[in-house]
Amino acid sequence: MHGRPGVPDPSAHPGPPGPAQHETSPPAGRLDELLYLVGRQAWRPDVGVQGVVDWLHRQLGTEVALVGRAHTVELATPGFPREILPALEPVLTRLATGRMAAAATEVGAVRVRLEGVGSENPRRVLVLAGADRLTGQEAAAASHTGHIIALLDRARAADTAFRGYQEKAHQDPSGYHGRAMMVRCPVYDEHLICIVAEDQDTPPELGGVLRELVAESEEYALGISAPHPLRATAEAYEEARNALAVAGNTPGRVAGYRGREPLERLLPREEALAWARALLRPLRSLPELTAETTRLALFFPRSGVAALLGISRNTVTAHLARSEAALGLDLRDVRARAALALALAVTALHQDGEPAEVPPPAGAEPPSGGGTAAAWAADFLGPLRDARHRLVRDTLRTWIESNADAQRTARRLGSSRTTVAARLRVAERLLGRDLLSTGSGVHELVHAFHFSGESPQFSRWGPAPHGPDGAP
Repeated sequence: MHGRPGVPDPSAHPGPPGPAQHETSPPAGRLDELLYLVGRQAWRPDVGVQGVVDWLHRQLGTEVALVGRAHTVELATPGFPREILPALEPVLTRLATGRMAAAATEVGAVRVRLEGVGSENPRRVLVLAGADRLTGQEAAAASHTGHIIALLDRARAADTAFRGYQEKAHQDPSGYHGRAMMVRCPVYDEHLICIVAEDQDTPPELGGVLRELVAESEEYALGISAPHPLRATAEAYEEARNALAVAGNTPGRVAGYRGREPLERLLPREEALAWARALLRPLRSLPELTAETTRLALFFPRSGVAALLGISRNTVTAHLARSEAALGLDLRDVRARAALALALAVTALHQDGEPAEVPPPAGAEPPSGGGTAAAWAADFLGPLRDARHRLVRDTLRTWIESNADAQRTARRLGSSRTTVAARLRVAERLLGRDLLSTGSGVHELVHAFHFSGESPQFSRWGPAPHGPDGAP
């Protein structure tokens, strides 16, 4: 958008950003480099956000500055035209005081976009200046970058506070509990995220220190992902979250992720891609923020999505309603969310592939790949095959058929909700998956029961008058 100075950008979404984490992401083609930068700064929060600003400059070809209090430039790309700032004083003031979330204007021949950053008063302002007006996708990337800068600031503040606590309680002589190790999870307040670099500069005993902390206090548990490059931080986070759920039900309160080949890698490429693209096609006509909100809501509760994107919970609800109308799905239904998550995983895996040459299957049911998906399902459910775990398996199946609602499951089984919860915790330990919060573990369980022939068909989706525990 462009026009008079101070004209609000109608595509902007109000509300302050929440705390930091890697899962707020720009369009897929730019994700790897951004995740690397965010991961690097989570590992070393003292390096500042110049790298993120430079990344935005490389992506959009526009000059970028971060303007702070008294409208002074805190950092900028080398070619940023600082002489335009006096003309921007009125709109900078409105953005800094929170009266506007974003704006677009022109100063002579320079097209300018401004994004408020953070929730403090006065706020800082991200200013982009160039010869051309930003496209919708470019404006969204600018907005995401503003959120990420605010998120990194929050992470730094949380990390500093945590370091102070560790120095008073758990500081060891080698200093491994310092600010270079942990950040607070933006979604779950009780979680801390530790990124352990595997290089020659990393103390080899760092993992042992974490285990010692768990051994010293029963309040701690440790979930460990498999090794991943920084560009796969999101995958590592999800693995660690699944492992943490298992660790909480393990005597030593430490568990590593028990990985299996993901389902999307086993399905026949052409059929799976045709199905996934057909299912996701309605999302293409929606704003990018709506699609991103929907993706995150498959893995986090609405409050967590709001914190990650820096928007209100009501705004998250509005975006999800728009997606539901376009997709024709009820996203309160665990089977709908599982299918949508699988479709997104398939398209991400084959994002550079050519359009599928086979027609998409009818309905919402994913392709089975002959016996491939059934074999995957049998392996996933294998730990429940033992006769001793028959009640656990029956409870899980009923829980999925009850839309992951423990109270409805208890009524159908003639037991108590406490009994259902206890069996779910046993299942978490046996399967190595987090089942009691929204996330990939529940999605995998849905697909496992479906492809094993033990649950209703995906095509039988219906309304979900009572959403599942913790569902978006």
